[in-house]
Amino acid sequence: MNIENITQQVMDLSKETGRYILDEWDKLSEEHIEAKGLHDFVTNVDMQSEKKLVEGLKKILPEAGFIVEEETIKKKGDDLNWIVDPLDGTTNYIHGITPFAISIALSHHGNIIMGVVYELGFDEMFYSWEGSPAYMNGRHISVSQTPTIEESIIATGFPYNDFSRLQPYLQSLEYFMRNSHGIRRFGSAATDLCYTACGRFEAFYEYSLKPWDVAAGSFIVRQAGGRVSDFSGGDKYLFNQEMVAANERVFDPFLKDIQSHLQSS
Repeated sequence: MNIENITQQVMDLSKETGRYILDEWDKLSEEHIEAKGLHDFVTNVDMQSEKKLVEGLKKILPEAGFIVEEETIKKKGDDLNWIVDPLDGTTNYIHGITPFAISIALSHHGNIIMGVVYELGFDEMFYSWEGSPAYMNGRHISVSQTPTIEESIIATGFPYNDFSRLQPYLQSLEYFMRNSHGIRRFGSAATDLCYTACGRFEAFYEYSLKPWDVAAGSFIVRQAGGRVSDFSGGDKYLFNQEMVAANERVFDPFLKDIQSHLQSS
């Protein structure tokens, strides 16, 4: 398996699907939008994009199974699985704002070995594969070298239907408002992670996440020299619905701050 070649094919497929998503942006109307749950939306573009990605990924690696957001295919593999979010940031897309992104990861025996995130608003392709540095549009990227939380920009995502930890989460926001350079909430976890990977953000945290939100982005952070964990400091972030990611220099104090407010579930 030539993982570098597979990554290039996934990037080409993401570009092709991205053109469809952008072409449909101005055509979107209310009859194309459905609510999956409280504040959780899906459009016909999400569905069609996922179908396009699934068909393309089948051709690239026929033996692989799928873990996909919109469940257009139910075929989880034993060894290899594509983890796909066809449109991370659907609410942004619906409202005519960016960022929104395609996120594709490949897992082998539960370990991510390749990640591609294509953020369409700025036409930025973030990617890496096992044994490779991280890249953005062909350029090496790395996490920032900012040494303290006080000097950091921190990204997060607001819970949209799981409010079970809302009060401690709001307390964490107040803490970081007072003790950092600022907080940003862009509405696409995949993009937040890639911005952490390339040094635009120093750190990111969020709860109530799904594997397709973070599989590719978290891999790219690690390949760019950063660290990733769940809130307990463990490695269950893909399926535990909680994530901390940061550059190497601020990770430990940042995780400690998160733990002081949001105990791991």
